[in-house]
Amino acid sequence: MALGWLLKPIALASTLALSTLGILSRKYQRARFYYHLTLYVSTLGALSLWGVVVSILATITGQRLNINYLVARSFYLTCSPAVGITFDVEGEEHLKGLLTARGGKEQSAVLVGNHQSFLDILYLGRIFPKRAAIMAKRELKYTPGLGQFMSLSGAVFVNRSNRVDALAALQAAGEDMKKKGVSLWVFPEGTRSSSAEPALLPFKKGAFHLAVQAQVPIVPVVVENYHRLFDGRTRFESGKLRIKVLPPIPTTGLTANDVTQLSEDTRTKMLDTLKEISEPGPSVQRELQAEPSQADQSVHEETKESSTQDQEKNTIHLDIGKSHSDSEDVLSRSSKSGNESTEDEMDDDAVLLRKPKSQASAA
Repeated sequence: MALGWLLKPIALASTLALSTLGILSRKYQRARFYYHLTLYVSTLGALSLWGVVVSILATITGQRLNINYLVARSFYLTCSPAVGITFDVEGEEHLKGLLTARGGKEQSAVLVGNHQSFLDILYLGRIFPKRAAIMAKRELKYTPGLGQFMSLSGAVFVNRSNRVDALAALQAAGEDMKKKGVSLWVFPEGTRSSSAEPALLPFKKGAFHLAVQAQVPIVPVVVENYHRLFDGRTRFESGKLRIKVLPPIPTTGLTANDVTQLSEDTRTKMLDTLKEISEPGPSVQRELQAEPSQADQSVHEETKESSTQDQEKNTIHLDIGKSHSDSEDVLSRSSKSGNESTEDEMDDDAVLLRKPKSQASAA
């Protein structure tokens, strides 16, 4: 009973504060940032707890491999209307096709996506496929709520500080993928790459070693640069974003020697796609704004030059009436003073792992 008296004022104050923030958010950008951020984090916390419940129920009913899919969709359907961010998806058939890619059976794959901020969880909620798990840093395993959910959902936790443990986890994940037909989602940049420009950090090679070891395809997923909506500090706006799923990249027959090239080729494709589906960054916008200014300057210079020429013509016209001797006097005085006429010219994670030993060298 005493606890109830304590919680009621807290709940009332929280509701009043959130309502006030919601009203202010209609007019002020800073208020919208905190309002949407509060909604996002609150929904994320609630769905983490919901994820634990779903994990238990899904395990009991034989749907353990779809835990991430169920919780991800629940988060998206709850949070997307709250913060006003939706997605247009192109190429989603490449993800759905994995469920029947091997003559009606599931095909494992390594799914790689670009990583901008913790808002990526929302786009994962929209795009995350069935029968897929997540590779994450080990520290997340101990996060209250989220860690328990991720453990129950089959997440692969990697110890970045210990390469031996990381390699062991990666090899175990590869074997599990082949046995169960499970895909694994990885952020190959290894950390967030929040930037106003459409850009990618260098890729870690762990995901590509895993794909080659398991001989499964890589499926790149690219979400457009959303810095214009969320910058992590002052801006959290509503809007529509684009996601593009690229065709699977096969790894059949590739070896550890091909991993570097595979990583670079995948990054190039994803970066090209990111620039294609994203709005121009500030640097491009500044260049576009500068071009009209340069054109105006050119027009101004041409006008100025034309005006000067007209003045010269007028001067010549006025001098026509002078006598020949007057003209000679002018030229003589100019020569004596040392002044000469000149024309001015204007110058215009995944984790970075050691290369796994090939089967030949291991033997």
